[in-house]
Amino acid sequence: MFIQTFKSEGLSHLSYLIGNNGQAAVIDPRRDCEIYAEAAAAKGCRITHIFETHRNEDLISGAPILAQLTGAAVFHGPNAAGTVRYAKTTREHDEFSFGNLQLRVLETPGHTDDSLSFALYDTDFGDDAVAVFTGDALFVGDVGRTDFYPERPEEVAGLLFDSLQKLTSLGDQALIYPAHGAGSVCGDNMADREFSSIGYERRNNPMMQIRSREEFISLKVQEHHYQPPYFREMERLNMEGGRATSSVLTPAALSPAAFKDLPDQTVIIDVRGISSFLGAHIPGSLALPTPMIPAFAGWFLSPEDNLALVAVNASEAEVAARHLARIGFDNVLGYLAPDMPQWAAMAEPFRSVQVIDLEDFKKRRASPPENWSLLDVRGKGEVDENPVDRAIHHYTGNLMEEARELDPGRHYTVMCGSGARAAIAASVLMRRGFRNVDVFLGSVGALMTEKTLVV
Repeated sequence: MFIQTFKSEGLSHLSYLIGNNGQAAVIDPRRDCEIYAEAAAAKGCRITHIFETHRNEDLISGAPILAQLTGAAVFHGPNAAGTVRYAKTTREHDEFSFGNLQLRVLETPGHTDDSLSFALYDTDFGDDAVAVFTGDALFVGDVGRTDFYPERPEEVAGLLFDSLQKLTSLGDQALIYPAHGAGSVCGDNMADREFSSIGYERRNNPMMQIRSREEFISLKVQEHHYQPPYFREMERLNMEGGRATSSVLTPAALSPAAFKDLPDQTVIIDVRGISSFLGAHIPGSLALPTPMIPAFAGWFLSPEDNLALVAVNASEAEVAARHLARIGFDNVLGYLAPDMPQWAAMAEPFRSVQVIDLEDFKKRRASPPENWSLLDVRGKGEVDENPVDRAIHHYTGNLMEEARELDPGRHYTVMCGSGARAAIAASVLMRRGFRNVDVFLGSVGALMTEKTLVV
């Protein structure tokens, strides 16, 4: 018997291949799913079953694509928001066997109504669960968010509490395999590791230590989570079934001439590191460093958009395109790898963003420039925990829409936790016509180091 974990960086999505005796199953596959068939073949197994723990909101499920590739059946939970066209329904107490490996289905709603967990048993060695695949019900260090049913907040929070009790009843020995790790938008406080057990979480996970159902519900309904617009598209695709990605995801290299001939309205995405963008970038481009694409692309892009990348090289462009494909953005027309000094020497336009450090920031706060505002683009929870006095707050993801509430004629210094999101926000403002924008590099991290957070 084996369990193999696959992590999709950026999304912090975790999927699993389990198998024994020549048969294998995949749990929560991603869209670029050939990797599972290759791994199963390397283990001498054929994929016969595909299981989904819940309706995904943050990525396109690879289940229907992998089913076409392998001929395996897909199984999804009951109470979905509609008919999952590519899957059969599996319910509490259903069992699936692969040699001495057995999966038993648990209905664990709360995060979504159709959420399932799959308890794993080794039938040759005792009756206790060896492990459980918990989807988005239980994470390492946290539990699932329950904000997808705003008309039923107390009910779904209570359902999650009950589901967690069901998982706890499997016993402290059971290892947990969640659908996401630290960095995912599906939880705020996950530990930076991908392994744990029911017993460890019961003793150390703050949400698992709450014994009162009413207290748990109260805490969950007070949580604040953001829902990028692309979540709705993911929900639709994951009911109907998304199509496969291109077999080659490295975008075509573009010459400067070809880049300038791109169709009108093409969105230019600069996927280089923020230092490169701040130093020199193509006017009108959106800063989305490759590791931050999964978290923020869905806020600023539409699936119909034509996209062109500015990247350091083909490898960076390929990673960026793969991140985009996993969340449904396929129209990447190519990439440009500009040498910015050479670009400038060709009399091509470029822009830069002024950066200030902690000392400059403190001087600016002590003697504010005329017509100046401080813009904090952190999340609400971060702002509530560590507020910065007299800062205007607009979350990075909301800024495309909320920029209309700001005055393009003012001077804005943008800050966040370290400066990375501030650079994204600055690019959004500049695309909206704001000209006097700079970034406080270091941001709250620098203020906390100096212990001058509230100023």
